[in-house]
Amino acid sequence: MGDGKQDKWEFIRFNGNEPVQVAEEIVREFPLTIFLNGEEFATMVCSPNHLEELVIGFLASEGIIRLYEEIKDLKLDAERGFAYVELYREVDVSLAEHSKRFIGSCCGKSRQFYFKSDVKTAKTITSKITISAEQCYNLMKELLIRSDQFRRTGGVHNAALATSEGLLEVRSDIGRHNALDKVYGTILQQKIPLKDKLIVFSGRISSEVLLKISKIGVGILLSKSAPTDLALSLANDLGITAIGFARENKMNVYTHPNRIREAGIKS
Repeated sequence: MGDGKQDKWEFIRFNGNEPVQVAEEIVREFPLTIFLNGEEFATMVCSPNHLEELVIGFLASEGIIRLYEEIKDLKLDAERGFAYVELYREVDVSLAEHSKRFIGSCCGKSRQFYFKSDVKTAKTITSKITISAEQCYNLMKELLIRSDQFRRTGGVHNAALATSEGLLEVRSDIGRHNALDKVYGTILQQKIPLKDKLIVFSGRISSEVLLKISKIGVGILLSKSAPTDLALSLANDLGITAIGFARENKMNVYTHPNRIREAGIKS
């Protein structure tokens, strides 16, 4: 599908006490239900773009698949909001922790929603990628420039796969986890090697976000937003360089600063 554009919504905007009639695009919220080997698996609320990549990345994040080749068939009924996935192996959906769970666009509600599959799929990162502070600033500026839907609506998160030199793939969604899953799905589909890659991200670095970065397998997460303490503890344990508040020419490097070339500064 396209980028989730829709007809403009008419509304009244106030500037002080002065009302003005305007019409602007509003971000779309779209429910997508995944059927796995014929059984209902999960429903997520997302933006209606790059849905195939979203499904693939979500299944990989949840530990259902590890490789794109494990999928025998994937059909989308975008009009009705269904994705039908057949795997080459059987999966007992009735025993799955995720079975028929509703996944909101605002992220996971608690750690127990993710913990069992995280134990199986989270991995320690040994990437030797390095990047300069200036390159980090340039990547964040590029993400903002390429975030067309955010500029139109103000209602989506953005995630990008990048090298130190520039962004490779940019994905948007109303849910920050979904944006990451779309990137993950792209990586699996295109078999993109990750040893020199990082993720550039617009959203808050929560523990769930950090775990997705671990599952994807990149060594650096660069975000314009704040981290949580649990996310930083996980980043420390899993060998991930977590960078937050990357805005203009400032950023905070919270964990594993060895990947930032100028990080040997004395306090």
